[in-house]
Amino acid sequence: MTPEQYLKTEHAAEFRSEFRDGEMFLRAGSDRAHCGIVTNIIGELRQQFRGRPCQGFSSGMRVRVNAANYTYPDLVAVCGPQEFLDAEMDTLLNPGLVIEVLSRPTEAYGRGRKFELYMGIVSLREYLLIASDRVHADLYTRMDDGRWILTSADGLEASLSLESVGASLRLADVYEKVEFTAQSTPAV
Repeated sequence: MTPEQYLKTEHAAEFRSEFRDGEMFLRAGSDRAHCGIVTNIIGELRQQFRGRPCQGFSSGMRVRVNAANYTYPDLVAVCGPQEFLDAEMDTLLNPGLVIEVLSRPTEAYGRGRKFELYMGIVSLREYLLIASDRVHADLYTRMDDGRWILTSADGLEASLSLESVGASLRLADVYEKVEFTAQSTPAV
């Protein structure tokens, strides 16, 4: 399948699919913890973006990674002018921050191949991975020389500074009212 065929199919589809090297992949479903985390982060960023030229988008915003790869991150944010693929304005080209909420089935892909793909986005400054089975986050920050530096945060008292969008996230806010499954650690 070509990228053009994918985009035409995706515009008419009822369900969202990612596109990787000529193949479409249906997006995985989300559980209650995942949805709660995404909602909490959207709320926190929205408050911090007020009066600033920054905007966050939830998983409905497609991101073009390169000509052969399109994804739907859980959250994406950009400060300043937004660049889109076309007049549909549903495919963002210049994210500064990408956030993925990881579950056990998606963790290896999110930390591995998906991160490799995201590294190719010139505008991307930070990649934040949030665990949905425990209180933990990993923030990868691109340095001026192209290296990526990892900052990890554990526990409800921890916080992370998101310099790419001039915001910060306290894990107590990220995990507020999130209930984990029986196999994981309980939260607040």
